[in-house]
Amino acid sequence: MLRRLVPLLVLALLAGSLGLLPTAAAADDGATRVEGYAPYDGQTRCSPKAKPGAVAMRAWTVDRFGGRAGGISRACSKGVSEHKEGRAFDWTVTAKKKKDRLRVRKLLRTLFAEGPSGEAHELARRMGVMYVIWDDRMWASYRGFEPSPYVSSGCNAKKLRKCSATLRHRDHVHVSLSRKGGRAKTSWYATPEGRSYR
Repeated sequence: MLRRLVPLLVLALLAGSLGLLPTAAAADDGATRVEGYAPYDGQTRCSPKAKPGAVAMRAWTVDRFGGRAGGISRACSKGVSEHKEGRAFDWTVTAKKKKDRLRVRKLLRTLFAEGPSGEAHELARRMGVMYVIWDDRMWASYRGFEPSPYVSSGCNAKKLRKCSATLRHRDHVHVSLSRKGGRAKTSWYATPEGRSYR
């Protein structure tokens, strides 16, 4: 009986070394898990060092869609911003240019598309996106990523045109990540693509 098992064991080992059999690492690469929608998890402490999830997602965004990498960290002061916890980043594009508006549209379509699993907004959920702000609009995970009007607290809603392009997010896209997304502990960061940006 042992003589009959030895060739089978040799074949199994050979198949495994050639990558023909699934391995525990392959099964656990995060490719099948889709997180729920991140709740609002605003800044509560001062920890501005750039978190790995923000660094990775910013690099992925620029690499895939162009534009320029904006800031992640911001000095702690009054007001709440995930920049002050190092888990938000800005992507430098402008609403004045058609090319940049198209870039943003492509990013939003990619983030909010139905994924291979059939889940809505799959990539945004797997990256730990909490909200995106661009051109007077906000897409928040805790509202199912439905677009809603956005007015900065530094702007007067009735005189929005007089507000700066920066406060209106017309010269950059702002992306805030959940704490898990900021730490790169959501499923996308465990995939081969996510690991390549870390």
